[in-house]
Amino acid sequence: MSDLRRHADEDSRREAAADWVVRLQAAELGEADLLAFDAWLQASEANARAYDDALSVWIAYGREADRVAEGLASRRARPPHRRQLWFGAGAAAAAAAGALVFLPQIQSPKTEVYATGLGQHRAVTLADGSTLTMNAATRLSVTLRRDRREVTLDQGEVIFDVAHDSRRPFEVVAGDRTVRVVGTQFDVRRHDGELSVTVARGAVEVRPTEGASGRAYRLRPDQRLEHREGSPDVRVAAVDAQEVLGWRSGRVVYREQPLSEVVADLNRQFPSQIRIEDPALAATPISGVLVLDDQDAVIDRLALLVPIRAVRSDAGLVLQRDGATGR
Repeated sequence: MSDLRRHADEDSRREAAADWVVRLQAAELGEADLLAFDAWLQASEANARAYDDALSVWIAYGREADRVAEGLASRRARPPHRRQLWFGAGAAAAAAAGALVFLPQIQSPKTEVYATGLGQHRAVTLADGSTLTMNAATRLSVTLRRDRREVTLDQGEVIFDVAHDSRRPFEVVAGDRTVRVVGTQFDVRRHDGELSVTVARGAVEVRPTEGASGRAYRLRPDQRLEHREGSPDVRVAAVDAQEVLGWRSGRVVYREQPLSEVVADLNRQFPSQIRIEDPALAATPISGVLVLDDQDAVIDRLALLVPIRAVRSDAGLVLQRDGATGR
């Protein structure tokens, strides 16, 4: 076999190996594809070696994909023709070319920012199939990388229904804690330095972010973790997860929570803000269910749980203890 023919065969084999690396990453991969891949591997030991070379470089490139893609974009250079990557290279360079074939197709991961206003709920479906149900007054950013999926929750509350992908863990950074999963459903709430994580399905790991103190916790369904940012203290308790997730259908359940927390929740749902001027009233524990429809109706329901009345002012509503009702 002439040198030219041998180089051409090696070129074709490496291109086939590179194509298989890409095809095997596809979500719609079927049994026919797997059978064809197995047949191609069995056809020649050289095919298996070429695939191993291409896969090794693909993995190595994945670790540096963000930096490399940014560098390519900054150069604004026309990418070389696919076949030019192969000829004139030695064995090591040829293996690296197995990954370089894909560079024009790979872009630096894009960060998307999502937000809701007062009283607004929003459902977002990510490219990986995960869904995010956002409560009112919530802001977060999402970056889908090749080796992981990252969410940063600035504030608010989100129900995450994460698509299973064992190769790309799903991480939610909320203050000084990181929630890490592969595929599950859970709720993360972050307001004024208070963090809670509630698991409805699957398992969730909550651990300190880099530089923060504390240890990791693994949560199972119907468990809730509560934490004050900046403190090493963490509390884990049993809950009814469906009660916690009830807000997405406009129903909020409270169990011995202070009225001030209830009011804070309502202030994220309605534009007319509510204040409590009496500290003792603000600390009054509340237990019950509130349906979040009309603000006046919600205040009336709240008055059935605690003796209050709402006084309107230019700044909104002021809740006062209603001693005249005898409730």
